[in-house]
Amino acid sequence: MATIDDVAKAAGVSTSTVSYVLSGKRPISAPTRARVERAIEKLGYRPHAGARALASSRTNVIALMAPLRVGVNVPVIMQFVTGVVTRARDFDHDVLLLTQDDVSGLDRVTGGSMVDALVMMDIEADDPRVPLVAAAKQPTVLIGLPQDPEGLSCVDLDFEAAGRVAVRHLATSGHTDVALIGSPPEVLQRHTSYAERLMRGLRNQAKTSGVTVKVEACDSSPSGAATAVDTLLATAPDITGIIVHNEGALPHVLSRLAERGRVVGTDMSVVAVCPTDVALSQRIPMTSIDLPAEDIGKVAVDMVMTRLEGEHPSETRLLAPVLTERESSAHGPAAVVD
Repeated sequence: MATIDDVAKAAGVSTSTVSYVLSGKRPISAPTRARVERAIEKLGYRPHAGARALASSRTNVIALMAPLRVGVNVPVIMQFVTGVVTRARDFDHDVLLLTQDDVSGLDRVTGGSMVDALVMMDIEADDPRVPLVAAAKQPTVLIGLPQDPEGLSCVDLDFEAAGRVAVRHLATSGHTDVALIGSPPEVLQRHTSYAERLMRGLRNQAKTSGVTVKVEACDSSPSGAATAVDTLLATAPDITGIIVHNEGALPHVLSRLAERGRVVGTDMSVVAVCPTDVALSQRIPMTSIDLPAEDIGKVAVDMVMTRLEGEHPSETRLLAPVLTERESSAHGPAAVVD
């Protein structure tokens, strides 16, 4: 059965343009309308009656709930926001940004007709917002993966796989003692999904690879990074491989390692889980697992718009982690070097 996406592709237009042709909500040029109508007839597309009714009363606004909580990295959050906003523009939608750390704003948005749909970020494992949006009339897509999505669609980096990839890279490079300098304590205390999933993958892969692993929560400040590095070197002096999943702390971790006489890329291997631009902006280009924040934001909008156009089953899309080796990688003591 043909979908609105099939019609848009055949006509060479966006799905929102097809929607406007069907609903008559916005004027469409005669040639474009004719192209869309020919594609509809050729494909035998029959729009969902409920979707047509919804289209006629749309606000053309998507709510993005991105709470600016303690411990979050605002520049990275803004990369997600950029992805959502730029993709929403492709569908002729604006974005209402909600940054408060409570559910009152969510109640106001879902209880009225302010927005057509929602995208929600910073998902906790047991997130109290999930039941509210699951019961809302507006379709919702989560950027993150709670323990129980309650029928909602989700998109995110596969952080559990990222943890496995990072440990496997260090293990195959000959490192037998590795550590994670992870999220700030506040993020871990909230049981934020991405942090817990990364640690789960890291620990499982460490068992499989036969390496020891130590986890250290890290405040993003210079003093917090220094404390984390000093603690690791004091309690596990044999560590030669470090995974950093904390964009704010990353430059301070590198500075502290240098102050402690550890040469990253020579006697210490460091893998960062972060957006590529963050990895490349450090004092040494970092081996990294990319966090494609803008791409994830765009996919979230695509998913929510698809659900606005008709009935679609819930789905979870986890983007496969990609590790790029750069100058911060080093051979470990167990490496076999030709």
